[in-house]
Amino acid sequence: MPANASGPAPAGGAYSYLGPAGTFTWAALRQVPEAEGAQWRSVSNVGEALDDVVSGRSVGAMIAIENSVEGGVTATQDALASVAGLRIAGEYLVPVDFVLAARPGTRLADVRVVAAHPVAYAQCHLWLDRELPAHEHLPATSNVSAAAGLLENAVADAAIAPPGIETEYPLEILAAPIGDNPNAVTRFVLVTASLRIPPRTGSDKTSVIVELPHDRSGGLVEMLEQFSTRGVNLSLLQSRPIGDALGRYRFVVDLEGHIEDERVADALLGLKRFSPQVIYLGSYPRADRAPTEHASRYGDDVFIDARDWLRGLLSGEPEDAESAQS
Repeated sequence: MPANASGPAPAGGAYSYLGPAGTFTWAALRQVPEAEGAQWRSVSNVGEALDDVVSGRSVGAMIAIENSVEGGVTATQDALASVAGLRIAGEYLVPVDFVLAARPGTRLADVRVVAAHPVAYAQCHLWLDRELPAHEHLPATSNVSAAAGLLENAVADAAIAPPGIETEYPLEILAAPIGDNPNAVTRFVLVTASLRIPPRTGSDKTSVIVELPHDRSGGLVEMLEQFSTRGVNLSLLQSRPIGDALGRYRFVVDLEGHIEDERVADALLGLKRFSPQVIYLGSYPRADRAPTEHASRYGDDVFIDARDWLRGLLSGEPEDAESAQS
């Protein structure tokens, strides 16, 4: 469990997360063994969390990067593209569900304004439209702060909050669960300033951000060919505007494999030749521990053998008959 955030940071360093305690980000950080007993810094947004890491106030920041219902978290993706020197050290999955909490004595029929984090609100809109068709949305910085705010002001009548919120605050649950998808999962990543790459495990993921050279026909296909011709599977591909001109995009890419895998390393070299900017965000173990699969023709030995063959040609070594036939 986290130490009191108001005290000095222990020798191991502090960790930042979207707070307060009880948020899904908080639940993700609880999965990090190194964070146990460390100082936990509650922050209000992704930018503040990453600034803690850059400034050295924290050794790591837990941030949401993808949701199984809403897709990529754009605020996180844009922040990672603009803040240099950060690496993803690991990923963590948290099942996501929600309840509707209110002050004691409130009835569902009394609810006119619902406080909620925008992502949580989007994941409950079907229930809200059905049960509270005339409601208004009051944005909150986190799911827990939405609930805590009910005790501080009377603007909102109810709040979308994580299960168990009634054990932390004197609130009543009006409805549960209210999430539109019972299988919703949010993926979090631990971001650090350390450039050390975790060793490959055979169950890894690599994240990069890639800019297209310019707006032209076939540019995206050419980028994707860097992966397909090397047998590298993608688990996430999302475009984000660069912002300097219309039609200029960068792509957030999660690929299966580790930078030490020959096929992945070769794909990254191809990206570097193709793109004006490639941001390497890190290689790290997959949260689900599913083994990375690939066809045998894309194994490390195939790439190494091809490189040795070319090196032999350049050095003037005689080519044996077996190599020539293969």
